[in-house]
Amino acid sequence: MASELNNDKKAWSVLIVSTLAFTVCFMVWMMFGVIGIPIKKALDLNSTQFGLLMATPVLTGSLVRVPLGIWTDRYGGRIVMAILMAITVPAIWLMSYATAYWHFLTIGLFVGLAGGSFSVGTPYVARWFPKHRQGMAMGVYGAGNSGSAVNKFVAPVLLVAFGWAAVPQVYAAIMLGTVVLFWLFSHSDPSHLVPSNVSFMDQLKALKDPKVLKYCQYYSIVFGGYVALSLWMVQYYVGEFGLDIRVAALLAACFSLPGGVLRAVGGVMSDKFGAHKVTWWVLWVSWICLFLLSYPQTDFTVLTVNGPRSFHIGLNVYLFTGLMFILGIAWAFGKASVFKYISDDYPKNIGAISGIVGLAGGMGGFVLPILFGALMDLTGIRSSAFMLMYGVVWVSLIWMYWTEVRQTEVMGANAKPFSFQN
Repeated sequence: MASELNNDKKAWSVLIVSTLAFTVCFMVWMMFGVIGIPIKKALDLNSTQFGLLMATPVLTGSLVRVPLGIWTDRYGGRIVMAILMAITVPAIWLMSYATAYWHFLTIGLFVGLAGGSFSVGTPYVARWFPKHRQGMAMGVYGAGNSGSAVNKFVAPVLLVAFGWAAVPQVYAAIMLGTVVLFWLFSHSDPSHLVPSNVSFMDQLKALKDPKVLKYCQYYSIVFGGYVALSLWMVQYYVGEFGLDIRVAALLAACFSLPGGVLRAVGGVMSDKFGAHKVTWWVLWVSWICLFLLSYPQTDFTVLTVNGPRSFHIGLNVYLFTGLMFILGIAWAFGKASVFKYISDDYPKNIGAISGIVGLAGGMGGFVLPILFGALMDLTGIRSSAFMLMYGVVWVSLIWMYWTEVRQTEVMGANAKPFSFQN
């Protein structure tokens, strides 16, 4: 009994301190979402260049996810997470001394390593809990995505008070303090490691499973889209509605905050109702929200029997923010449900599989801001970003219908109770 209580205490200590560490890492990862706006003005960047600037940290944070997930399986999450956070501190600090566009891109690649922390913490915290509570554990840890919202609260205040260069300096100090706290309050358990006779290639064999590709597609929406829009929204509010950067950041947090914090709720729901059912409804809610968000500000004239009449159609700032809030909630649930799929299907290989799925999600977060900027330069329509996301969601809905929903018999002698799980 005493041993069980001690293990339970360690599990919660690991979960809490790991979630704190991930929150700080995500805050740093999303830094360009705010400080990128004055940098864009100072360097006179177009929308495509701005998209690349914001997406550069996301690239390295995505590419390192697979090896980090595998190293976590082999060496343990405690040591891998601590080293990862420690090596980002110098790069974060150096960001404040960058002056040229290539400086920001180069340093951003090293700062982006912080984004790989997700593939470390997910298997690390999951293995401290029994299977029926792993969705909750991964959901709580994943709530560290709210670091994106924390960035939108902290960075604008520092930016206005001291200039943008103060933001990376403060963030470097916060990251260093977090490394110390994490090491003091985290634990390791040798039984959580993958046996030493399992090779690197053995761990990767599961990636041949076509289900993994489907989970990658889902995650490229709920996580990749979340990252991309978290980076894009502050400047969108400034450009579309003419808001001050502090107000814009506050309203953008209405998407980022629920999109991070409520991931824990999504984990609990996935444990209770199943990953498939939660993901199915997340995609439908996303489809509806993105359809409405895609419509640009439009003025048109209709010839009536009483002469021409002009009309205006478009979302005001309140309706826009409300839809973004709903979308953030849906994607929070979706991020948790996708990883519940993984813990259900690959319980002995969570690190490697979460690494490849996390890579797909992160690459979505890298590619999408660049495409947002390119579409903006090409069409001049800001809502083209939502048009692109709407099309991506369509693909996932069709894929899910043909591979999962269509296989569920809903009528006849073999019909199951109303549930989207097979």
